[in-house]
Order: sequence, then structure tokens, then C-alpha cells
Amino acid sequence: MAGPEANLWAAARKSLPPKTFATRIENKHGGGVPDVHIVWDGKPFWIELKVCKHNAVAVRPEQVAWNTAYWARGGRTYYLVKHSGTKVLHLFEGSQGAALALSGLSGADGHEFRTFPALWEHIGARF
Repeated sequence: MAGPEANLWAAARKSLPPKTFATRIENKHGGGVPDVHIVWDGKPFWIELKVCKHNAVAVRPEQVAWNTAYWARGGRTYYLVKHSGTKVLHLFEGSQGAALALSGLSGADGHEFRTFPALWEHIGARF
């Protein structure tokens, strides 16, 4: 049976914009590397997938370290969090990992979306 993050990725993958190439990474050994690598019209970025039931988001220290270091060096990385109760999609830049881990959805600076097309439009506008 697929877990909540696999289901989140399945839904996200169905709505990927044209000119994208996406690879889901199954990293069982840690290290903090995000779940998905995407190249969209020549622009690469990573996404860490999370699903939460309440405010708290389970972000491991290795994930915070990897995403923060990658972001600080000019790479694009995001945390995509789906709240299972409201079904709202929350998007946080890679620099927000520590705040997300410590304070959850309410403590990090991010954006909310009701649909995947709106989320992809936002990401596309960031490049």
C-alpha cells in the first residue's frame, strides 16, 4: 500500500507542466536528499514531500541541513506539505526547513495553494 507521501507525489505528478522531467528518489539511507528532482524547461529544482495531520511537520535534521546548504549555494529546493485534514498544499523554500521543523506550518514563511496547477504556476514564476 502506498503511503501518504507516495500518494502526494502521484497527485503532483499528474499535473506537472509541459517540458518537465521528474524523478522520484527512494532514499532509504538518509542524508537528507529530497524526494523529487525536477527539471522544468531547463531549470532544476528539488522537492521534499511531507504530509501532516496538524500543524507539526516531521522534518528530520538531515533534511534541514541538506536543503539549507543547497539553497544557500543558489540551488532551488522546496518543501511541499499537504495538510491531510484541509487538503491545502503548503510550499516552503528550502531555507525554511529549520522553522518548519521547529514550529510547523504556522511558524514557517510559505505559500498556500488549493490546486497543483496554481502551485506549479507559482514555482514557475520564481525562475
